[in-house]
Amino acid sequence: MTISRNLARINERIRAAAESTGRDPASVRLVAVSKTRPAADIIAAFQAGQTVFGENYIQELVPKLAEVHEAVQWHVIGHLQSNKVKYIAGQVAMIHSVDRLSLAQEIDRQWGKLGKSCDILIQVNLSGEATKSGTTEDGAIQLLHECALLPNVRVKGLMTMPPFFDDPDAARPYFAEIRRLSETVARQRIAGVEMVELSMGMSGDFEAAIQEGATLVRVGTAIFGER
Repeated sequence: MTISRNLARINERIRAAAESTGRDPASVRLVAVSKTRPAADIIAAFQAGQTVFGENYIQELVPKLAEVHEAVQWHVIGHLQSNKVKYIAGQVAMIHSVDRLSLAQEIDRQWGKLGKSCDILIQVNLSGEATKSGTTEDGAIQLLHECALLPNVRVKGLMTMPPFFDDPDAARPYFAEIRRLSETVARQRIAGVEMVELSMGMSGDFEAAIQEGATLVRVGTAIFGER
């Protein structure tokens, strides 16, 4: 099965990239980006050993929550509107794309209704590209302090998307910068905030991201093929 073969290849590349910088490959998790993919592809990937899946659009994720009965872990990796949070409350393990306080407050409210907590990452837009979501570096520090006060939200780290480059090494400075920001935040020892996750790197540049400290890499095309 192609998905199975592709996953084996990606996992081998993750292992090699981690080991090239002396990291334990187990410190990196693969998020299989399953947007536009049918439930059958997700189930095939799960049967090949993949457990974490990332979705960009809530309108796509909601039907899959009902269709996929396997013990998968869902992550939201795309821009999230506050009015959509209620549809996924309690059903996703992590939201990578929190970039404003109003969204964090809504996540806190909806998970709080269920007596649960949600793990979140703060999305930082280092490149300043208008087409990408994310807060600024200074905005991220402020947002982290504000999110720390929300009882049903657990900040676990940062997420970024660098500009697209043909050369993966061109993205490396962005990955290194987000790692430095993570280390800066960790030194502040903000109560209720952990800097244990760095979500960065996609099909074209995940190896460079791992070498710069990524713990979550978001790979879709290299697993499922071209959309």
